[in-house]
Amino acid sequence: MTLDTIWVYAEGDSDAISSTTQELLTKARDLADTVAAVYAGDGDDIAEAAGSYGAETIYATGDLDGALVGVPVAAAIAAAVEAGDGPDAILLGTTYDGRDIAARLSVMLDATVISNVVDVEVDDDTLVGTEPIFGGASEIKTKFTGDACKIVLVRPKSFEPEESGDGEADVEDLDVPELGSAAGAKVTNRMVEESDGPKLDEAALVVAGGRGLGQAESFELVDKLAGKLNGASGASRAIVDAGWVPYSQQVGQTGKVVKPTVYIAAGISGATQHLVGMKGSKNIIAINKDPEAPIFGVADLGIVGDVHKVIPALLEALENR
Repeated sequence: MTLDTIWVYAEGDSDAISSTTQELLTKARDLADTVAAVYAGDGDDIAEAAGSYGAETIYATGDLDGALVGVPVAAAIAAAVEAGDGPDAILLGTTYDGRDIAARLSVMLDATVISNVVDVEVDDDTLVGTEPIFGGASEIKTKFTGDACKIVLVRPKSFEPEESGDGEADVEDLDVPELGSAAGAKVTNRMVEESDGPKLDEAALVVAGGRGLGQAESFELVDKLAGKLNGASGASRAIVDAGWVPYSQQVGQTGKVVKPTVYIAAGISGATQHLVGMKGSKNIIAINKDPEAPIFGVADLGIVGDVHKVIPALLEALENR
């Protein structure tokens, strides 16, 4: 059993869509007969990319003239729903814009939001979301019971993206209603953090460091190993809170969710909050001098040893290959 129509809020730039958008479009194909995307900008930019993952139509707002994305996009979707032209459900990624749009839609449509979802299924013509609780130790299912449009916020890396083989999506205008004073805020500048390697949440290999490194300067070992392996470097919350590395590198429940082919945890004890962000990795390698560290409980390969000795030895071995 499937729903009639699901819209996916698509994020990306130029001619690319984000990995989270690819995941949501892939999942939406299993949940609805018709899948469409909503895009803040010129829909022609992503017509080919979104179409290849199953979007039949892209409803595009056009140029938003520097407006905060959440305001016009939420207003446009709400207007379509109220006019009877909207979807049965909307899937959004748990991103800054996704959360902003979901919250605004909830108020505008008097509709429920199910957030922090890691799986979605159809049951009796409605959606059921699966959410982790207690730091990921357990899961619960939440079912929509009302008739309002169903709004679902999905955590990144919840689904495996898979192209549909379809062609370029059609593009239609999504009218943005008069926004009044809500449109007063404008984005005047964007700061993009420079990075030489792959993005943390998209990397095939991640090396993450924790409190076991001892001092901020030792994080250089993590960066060196990640660079040598063409991967990305991450961190536990403990050393982010300590100011050793920026928040953008945090892996865990309150950071980024990663799902690489290889995850190397260096000096990370394995608190539940951290495991939530990386336990979906295909191969987990743990380096910790405490043989009782919880991280070894999820590791495929455990190295009991001091990271200050193990990582230099690994770097030397890689140099000699």
